[in-house]
Amino acid sequence: MAQFIGSGAAANRPGAFVYRGPNDDPDLSKAVGELLESSSRKFTVQYVGPDNITADSLKSVKVFAFPGGPDVDDSWEELKPVAQDIRDFVANGGRYLGFCLGAYLAGDSPGLALLPNGTQISPESDERGAQVKDDRDTMIQVNWSFSSGANAGKTAENRWVYFQEGSVVKNFVENSTNHVLARYSSTGHVAATLNKYGEGWVGTTGPHPEANQLCQFAPVPAIRNNADDDTVDVVNLSATDGLQFDIGHDLIEATMSGGKDVKKLPSSGPTNGTDSKLVESSGSRSRNPLGRLFRR
Repeated sequence: MAQFIGSGAAANRPGAFVYRGPNDDPDLSKAVGELLESSSRKFTVQYVGPDNITADSLKSVKVFAFPGGPDVDDSWEELKPVAQDIRDFVANGGRYLGFCLGAYLAGDSPGLALLPNGTQISPESDERGAQVKDDRDTMIQVNWSFSSGANAGKTAENRWVYFQEGSVVKNFVENSTNHVLARYSSTGHVAATLNKYGEGWVGTTGPHPEANQLCQFAPVPAIRNNADDDTVDVVNLSATDGLQFDIGHDLIEATMSGGKDVKKLPSSGPTNGTDSKLVESSGSRSRNPLGRLFRR
């Protein structure tokens, strides 16, 4: 049964489905739901399982969000019977948001195949020079290009974000409808993406910008002097940059606006371990003429 959150004025807010499978940790979906509710669009959130997802039910919402979770294969078995309904929802102008596990499931091995053809999804922790080399709950640094909010037009460099075996997106070819929103600071690999699918849009992130109390006591990797060193020393620090949700809200707005004002985020050399900072984005503004038309 779907769980409805909000009342009263919520009837005038856009609707959002957040997936919560029968065996999922409710805290993970709740973190995504609270991020949507606290965004500038102030979504009315419903937590749904596979039995609640139909072509008709999806007509009542603007976005379908898939949170983090334990296992790609198990989650895909749950989602596979309703996969075509979700694809059709996005193709007809809906929005998909994938956080960590949800990013993996936006791919096609296995998954919903919502990413551009040829794109591959794999764990960043398996990559050479990765800041985190295992599957523990921890923090990682990213460079994020803001397109909305108070930091619009700026890039957050070396921002610490909650991370647990998050994805890297490979072979993601940037163009007027495929955008890189974030890169891992240590490798320059793609950490968050936005792409058009049919008449809709798909936003994904490997790290967890929605994390709240879940990341408060996560350890942070110490600075590694040698990028080829596979060992990771850990210092017992809490969320270094505090619990900030501006990145998560920017992901939502970039996805809902269809890439409006998204700027190209250039790749850079390894910078993990340095202080977080905001800099003016140097990339050119997206010239996607459809961005304004598909604002939902």
